[in-house]
Amino acid sequence: MNDRRRPHGATEPASRARSGMIGRRSPRTGTEPVTAQSPLRLRLLLSAVFLPLFVAGAAFFGVWAADTGSGDSPGRGGLVVLAAVCAALALLAAADLMVVIGRLRRERDTPVPH
Repeated sequence: MNDRRRPHGATEPASRARSGMIGRRSPRTGTEPVTAQSPLRLRLLLSAVFLPLFVAGAAFFGVWAADTGSGDSPGRGGLVVLAAVCAALALLAAADLMVVIGRLRRERDTPVPH
C-alpha cells in the first residue's frame, strides 16, 4: 500500500537528535528533501541591497528628527520611531548577511560527494 505522507523509501520519521536544536514537533509528512535549504544567493542579494538602504533611512530620519522644532509636522516622536525601526532592520539585515556569508563559505569548503 502506498502511503503518500511518507517520502519514498522512508520507514521511520527522522530522529529528534538529527533535527536541530529546537527539534521537530511532529514527524515529517511532506515530500521535501531532508536537507532542504533556503536560497542563500537570494538572501545575500536582499541583505546586501537593503542594509545600506536601512542605514541611510535611519540616518535620514534621525537627522530630520534632530532638526524638527516644537510645532512641526511630522513630530519628533514619529521620526525617532521611524529612525529606530530602520536601525533595527539594518541590524537584522547585517546579521542575516553574516549568517549567509558564513554558510556560503562552509558550502565552498565542503567537498561535494560524487
